[in-house]
Amino acid sequence: MTLIMIILAVIGGATLSIQAAINAQLGSKVGVFRCAFLTFSVGALITGLLIFYFEPSHAMTLLDVPKWQLLGAMCGVPYIVIMVFAVQRIGTAVATVATVAVIFGQLCMSMLIDNFGWFGNGIISFTPTRIGAIICLGIALYFIHASNKAAVKTEG
Repeated sequence: MTLIMIILAVIGGATLSIQAAINAQLGSKVGVFRCAFLTFSVGALITGLLIFYFEPSHAMTLLDVPKWQLLGAMCGVPYIVIMVFAVQRIGTAVATVATVAVIFGQLCMSMLIDNFGWFGNGIISFTPTRIGAIICLGIALYFIHASNKAAVKTEG
C-alpha cells in the first residue's frame, strides 16, 4: 500500500509540472489571478463531485472542526499564483528550478512539522538519513539551477 501511495504522489507531482506549464500559457493570455481563479473553481467543482459520490460520512463537518484547521485551504493560493507568474516569465524548463525549490521548501517544512509534532501530527524525529535527504535535494536544486543557467548562456 505504501508503494502505491508513493507512486500516486509521484504522479501528483508530475501533474503539478504539467499544470504549471499550462497555467503559464493561460495566465499570459487572461491574467495570473483569473488563471488561479479558474484553477481553484474547477478544482472545487471536481472535488465537490468527488465528495458527493465517494466521500464516506464523518462525525464532524467543516463547521465543527477547530477554525485554525480551515486555514490550510489558503496555503495553495500562493503556490498557484507564484507558479503561474514565474513560469510565464521564465519558461517551463527554467521553472524546473522553481518546482524543485517548491519541493525543497515542502520537504524542509514537512520535516520540521514531523520533528516537532506541529498541528497535532505525530512526532517523527530528525535522523541522519532524513537530514541527508534534504542535503541531497539542496544539491540537486543547485545543479539544476547551474545547468539551466549554462543552457541559457549557450542559447543567448
